[in-house]
Amino acid sequence: MSQLTFDAASAKAVEAIYMTPDVVAQRARVIDLLAPTPGERLLDVGVGPGLLALDLARLVGESGRMVGLDLAPAMVAAAADRLAGVSHAEVRIGDAADLDLPDGAFDAAVSTQVYEYVDDIPRALAELHRVLRPGGRAVILDTDWRSLVWHSSDTARMDRMLACWDDHLADPHLPAKLGPLLRGAGFEVRRTEIVPMFSPRWQPFSYAGGMVKSIRNFVRTNGEKHGLEPAEQAAWWSDQESLMAADAFFFSVNRYAFLATR
Repeated sequence: MSQLTFDAASAKAVEAIYMTPDVVAQRARVIDLLAPTPGERLLDVGVGPGLLALDLARLVGESGRMVGLDLAPAMVAAAADRLAGVSHAEVRIGDAADLDLPDGAFDAAVSTQVYEYVDDIPRALAELHRVLRPGGRAVILDTDWRSLVWHSSDTARMDRMLACWDDHLADPHLPAKLGPLLRGAGFEVRRTEIVPMFSPRWQPFSYAGGMVKSIRNFVRTNGEKHGLEPAEQAAWWSDQESLMAADAFFFSVNRYAFLATR
């Protein structure tokens, strides 16, 4: 995994974003694409706070199996708490590029907002292919940050802020390459969809509301390495506050979902 790390506080912040209505709707779309059935063995690569894993565990039922992996101990702890008492589910530390799991162990796998943080995508997809049974399916969802439309009174300054934000990812533009990468790993891509995160006005309890805070905090810590002095960061934030107050906030970014079979 690459640049971003999670402690207990940042894991809680991610969990809060995942509880917003737009991300809840995304989760429902992912479940619909994966189409889990009772008795299936499922894998969640990058389980995060475990919200999707809990839904999937309930859908496969006690005759099935749910395994969630994450490289961040804080995320594993959060997901384990959420799945406590679900006897057919387990959560453990795991690396997307080195899955410590048997060949053909799963009927289906899911990974949302994970592979864009992974340095060696061909290896990670080869590992995913390996642990699925023949005919098994995978749903992968990631963001291409080139799709971001975020209103600002100073577009050049906004571009500098977002160039800094791109550094928290191994590949901020992964979806554009994901189809060929999946086929190269032996998958057949069955379906692709756009999953938009769209806020045409300011709403704190939204994906955009959470991401504004996350991006601001990341730039506070890393901006000066990119020549973003505190005064420029403050001016950017002041501009966003003015747009929010004037009901002129606008934020839209696309996530891309791929359904593939082994």
